Amino acid sequence: MVWLTWRQHRAQMLATIGLLGVLGVLLLASAIETTQWAAANAPAGCPGLDPICRSFNRGMYERYDLVYQVVGFLPLIGPALIGAFWGAPLVAREIERGTFRLAWTQSVPTKRWVAVKLGMLSAAVVLAGAALSIMVTLWNGLFHGAFPDTSLSNPGKFNVVGLAPAAWWLFAFAVGAAAGALIRRTIPAMAVTVAVIAVALPAIIISQDFYAAPAEVIGVDRDTLMNNGDMIVEEKWIGPDGRDMTVPTETLCPPAGGTDASGSRAEIAEQDCLAAKGYQMVFDVQPVNRFWLFQGIQAFILVIAACFCLALAVWGTLRRRT
Repeated sequence: MVWLTWRQHRAQMLATIGLLGVLGVLLLASAIETTQWAAANAPAGCPGLDPICRSFNRGMYERYDLVYQVVGFLPLIGPALIGAFWGAPLVAREIERGTFRLAWTQSVPTKRWVAVKLGMLSAAVVLAGAALSIMVTLWNGLFHGAFPDTSLSNPGKFNVVGLAPAAWWLFAFAVGAAAGALIRRTIPAMAVTVAVIAVALPAIIISQDFYAAPAEVIGVDRDTLMNNGDMIVEEKWIGPDGRDMTVPTETLCPPAGGTDASGSRAEIAEQDCLAAKGYQMVFDVQPVNRFWLFQGIQAFILVIAACFCLALAVWGTLRRRT
């Protein structure tokens, strides 16, 4: 069964290895170029948040953003491809071609056939997702210090580092396998798989608000929190009495005549005015040190969902084996 699984699914495996290899070459080339540029252009004490590092940090960000435009699509594209091309055809293709009549009536029982295939391919997609996470994490580490690490607050980055890629790829494969076993047609199963992933991704991202109660931070400005990598959930002003401000800010501190009320200078002046009157900004934040907590909770949810879908795939296969 191991040899048969490899023979039947080597195209998907080799294509995935090839795509990961291409991405690895891109990240390696970016890392080499960035390292060389930084060595030649970094002022003393940089990278860092000191004003002297601003020009250097901007150059680092340009090099980061150029590659991140590719990496940022992976949270959706990666699972969609795994689910559609690894999971959906697993059972559906056997039924469409009629080969299940041969495959499921030989010396290998159907239960063993589906168990080995699901087990081997699940392990393969987890390893592939882990490889993606390691590559992106190593590349991302080059830019620490030059600008804030948004691994917690940026969903695009959060879902390509840590445990997320392996969990998402396993979930996507399981959804595809279940869809193929229940629908029994490859193309419709692929479409359903992509649709489920497209809905699940934003749903999981939104659900992060419930992973842990946010911490309340008073007396710290927004830039400090963002530079620290914290995720800002909500912000508000409180009055000198500690209660929420009920009067509009423009009433308490109207903009100076002839000043663009939407400009940054007007915003700074308004904040200074409110602070002078005893008002304070309060932030509800998810601290950056909760990164692994959130990774673990999300991975747990996805693995449980994947197990449910794999059980559906087994049930659908055994139920419709003739």
